Amino acid sequence: MKYLPLLILLLINSSLTLSQTRSIDAESSVVTNHFVTVNGNRIPYSATAGTLPVWSDDDKAVATLFYTYYKRSDVKDNTNRPIFFSFNGGPGAASIWMHMGYTSPRVLNIDDEGYPIQPYGTKENPYSIIDVADIVYVNPVNVGLSRILDKEYDRSNFFGVNSDIKYLAQWIEDFINKYNLWLSPKYLIGESYGTTRCSGLALELQSRWHTTYLNGVILVSPTGLGIKRDGPVNSALRIPYFAATAWYHNKLDKDLQSRELLDLLDEVEKFSVNEFLSAVTLGNSISETERSEIARKAARYSGLSERDFIDNNLDVTDQYFWKKLLYDEGYILGRLDSRYRGIDKKNSGVSVGSYPELDAWDHAFTPAMQDYLKNDLRYKTNMNYNVWGNVRPWNRDNDRTGDNLRQAMAKNPFLNVMIQSGYYDGATQYFDAKYTMWHIDPSGKMKDRLSFKGYESGHMMYLRREDLKNSNDDIRDFIKKTIPTSPAKY
Repeated sequence: MKYLPLLILLLINSSLTLSQTRSIDAESSVVTNHFVTVNGNRIPYSATAGTLPVWSDDDKAVATLFYTYYKRSDVKDNTNRPIFFSFNGGPGAASIWMHMGYTSPRVLNIDDEGYPIQPYGTKENPYSIIDVADIVYVNPVNVGLSRILDKEYDRSNFFGVNSDIKYLAQWIEDFINKYNLWLSPKYLIGESYGTTRCSGLALELQSRWHTTYLNGVILVSPTGLGIKRDGPVNSALRIPYFAATAWYHNKLDKDLQSRELLDLLDEVEKFSVNEFLSAVTLGNSISETERSEIARKAARYSGLSERDFIDNNLDVTDQYFWKKLLYDEGYILGRLDSRYRGIDKKNSGVSVGSYPELDAWDHAFTPAMQDYLKNDLRYKTNMNYNVWGNVRPWNRDNDRTGDNLRQAMAKNPFLNVMIQSGYYDGATQYFDAKYTMWHIDPSGKMKDRLSFKGYESGHMMYLRREDLKNSNDDIRDFIKKTIPTSPAKY
């Protein structure tokens, strides 16, 4: 008996040690019920915050993914109820961005142009697609609350273009099975690197391993999807973005500045393809007179000087543009949204030292999400919510996701694709997105199933209230277009 107090003390210490360990269940769920008013109609919905395992080939739970699933709760028959799987990018970004900013029933408390305000938090989203579709926001491994469970498992099975697609396809199928969604029309929506992810998933889900077919894929601010555009093409594709941004900041000549943005961009796009591209392609074989004329026109459309283009052999980089456009005012431009202005350590140089738009977004998104998880979704955990997660090294080899999407469309006559881009996005530029759309299907046989929507905003165009409405309405129209009324055949 004399050892009993010591034993009790050891047990208490052991319990305290265990309680201080960060951990998350492989499978869990917390359901809460809510209402939101969308387009004047009061919509009841449930929100399920939970985790679902990622299984190894030998059926061991090696990781778990955190998700939030919004389901309209007054729909009795889900047979025709669309389900959206939503992914953000990075790679290494949590689903927080489109979750808190775009399609869900709750959105960030920000001003009408997307700038952070206090108090932080969320508010009803009057334009959410919850009236017409259910949505699940998925956090891949190591982002949000998703974690590796088996520390001995090879990280390369998660962190790479193709390994990411492989495990997520199986996870999506497991989710569909868990919630009995096999008969629902299925959609993927991805933003930034999430577009790479969704393009690859479209084919992987339709493969013989899964045979899960989709109605639609929405690419928000798409990456290059492995479609080559090096050299002169890359240089030419930037010019329309330069023009849009210069127009926004009132840096163009009066005759250009007075025009509607889309009217101006139509002219600049033609110049980029028909004149600028050929001039850059010809390199030193063009005359000094021709070079000066192209530089003069490019300067006129971009807000930069003719000398800027001459000194850079016509190939002005994005970094140079972000540094130079507002040089005289002492500001740099945002990368993901060039409406934003920032302050660099010094005015000189040819590249920026920070990205002011990211600072503004982290400012508002992170505290809002942390509060929302605990107080609205009631999901309690001692795990840290990783807005940005460690997914390095990331294997980018063999990125053929653009062609993966083409194959998926060719195999599935029901599958349609919509691209959404902001004109002021300097990271995944809108004209580059158009180029991607043109080259996903170079034959043109499926071009009627590819569509483009542009917005007077940046990478996350939905942060601007007018485009929050417009972009969600475009998704509603896309859903209507992609619910088939005839058999799948050519």
